[in-house]
Amino acid sequence: MNSSGKQWLLCFDFDGTFIDPENSREIDPSLKTALNLAREKDAAIVINTGRSLIDATEGIYKCGMKILPDYIIALEREIYQPNRFKRWIDLGKWNAKCRKDHIKLLKKQRKFIETIRIYVEQETKARWVASQDEPAAIIASSEQEMDSICSHLDVQITQRKPKYLAYERNSIYLRFSHSEYNKGTAAIALGKMLEIPKEKTFVIGDNYNDLKMLNQEVAGMIACPQNSVPMVKEKVIGIGGYVATNSYGAGAAEALNHFLK
Repeated sequence: MNSSGKQWLLCFDFDGTFIDPENSREIDPSLKTALNLAREKDAAIVINTGRSLIDATEGIYKCGMKILPDYIIALEREIYQPNRFKRWIDLGKWNAKCRKDHIKLLKKQRKFIETIRIYVEQETKARWVASQDEPAAIIASSEQEMDSICSHLDVQITQRKPKYLAYERNSIYLRFSHSEYNKGTAAIALGKMLEIPKEKTFVIGDNYNDLKMLNQEVAGMIACPQNSVPMVKEKVIGIGGYVATNSYGAGAAEALNHFLK
């Protein structure tokens, strides 16, 4: 047995996978049962989300999850664990390095990011978001507009090659990020810290920002619920993963049972 005592690493995207955003006050009963069975197998339960830590914990409490997850990966990159007072704290030195690298990146690429801000504000109906918590982000007016913005971004990044600059998209939301920190690399880092191999790692997600997690370098068990965006389904099918016939939490339970039966 490894030093963590955990034998499996189970990473769930939250909105659209763990819960139905339209019914966020309840976890699907089948998922509750599947999680209980997974815990009996010494599995570490991880919420791997684009939400901030505060928003993630609020969502977890709101949906009535009786037992806290073992870990939260917030903002698609920062890894937290609960201490003995059930307060969420940084796991190891990962978060400190992550924050330092993001500050350095945004400073180094500020000119490139400024050109994108001007494009968004002058050429689209999208909103540019800039705050201490979210220094460079975009909220589009529709999925179609975000498709167009991402196409523009991909061209600009290909042409200008801003080192380490990437972005994470979920529906109409987008944030700029460091290319070495995402849901996939964070899951790999957590697995290494817990000494759990990728063969015993399960990942499931439904949206664009889950694509880097739905990767054979990250996990041996890869899945998505039926409500996933087409690009996610295509990728999961392409790498021999499992596309659930059910949506949201019921789909997550179905996929978990498929791999851990």
